[in-house]
Amino acid sequence: MLFGITWDTSGHWAFATSILPILLKGLIVTIQATLQGFFVAAVLGLVLAALKASPLRIISWPARFITEFIRDTPLLVQLFFLYYVLPEYGIVLPAFMTGALALGIQYSAYTSEVYRAGIESIAHGQTEAARSLDLSPARTFTAIILPQAIPRIIPALGNYLVSIMKDVPILSVVSVLEMLNVAKIIGDRTFNYLIPLSMVGGLYLIMTLVASSAVRYLDTRLPKQGIPLR
Repeated sequence: MLFGITWDTSGHWAFATSILPILLKGLIVTIQATLQGFFVAAVLGLVLAALKASPLRIISWPARFITEFIRDTPLLVQLFFLYYVLPEYGIVLPAFMTGALALGIQYSAYTSEVYRAGIESIAHGQTEAARSLDLSPARTFTAIILPQAIPRIIPALGNYLVSIMKDVPILSVVSVLEMLNVAKIIGDRTFNYLIPLSMVGGLYLIMTLVASSAVRYLDTRLPKQGIPLR
């Protein structure tokens, strides 16, 4: 018995049907971790990109060091650090929140480079024109540069969204019941790994195709031309 359900393995289809509701619960956890991790990565990546673009080295250099440090250390090490080390200093986070935060921090290093490339793709004349209109640097960045950069980096951000989704199973090491962990538990209890793992692979394929289609749709819908300032 697993999660209150008695398994009947006499028929593959019956077995697959019986475990599908539990796998879908794990699917919900996977989607939630993906979206929350991507939100952290998108926001923190933008902050890091803005700091690295600062003309002040006292600001840009630490941001670049942090980015390199995050990118060059394994996600699993960062996850263990947040889950096991932070409690020693009185910071105790739930396993799910810790996992989503670790995913977001890891991928923020990559999204920051995506933002940087998008920002640098905007013609420098846009900034000069904004200055001639007496716009502040913050206003120029948020109202002129960023709205033009975001549509250009949608495909790259979408790729990292899919990558985060496929890295969610790592959270099973801190007992997060995401989809693959649920499938493994089912296999441990029923000695049938083929069906649950195959179903998880199929569900991941569906999610990846849906996410990729959504990214392509956004990429074709969002305008990429510059913002006229005159």
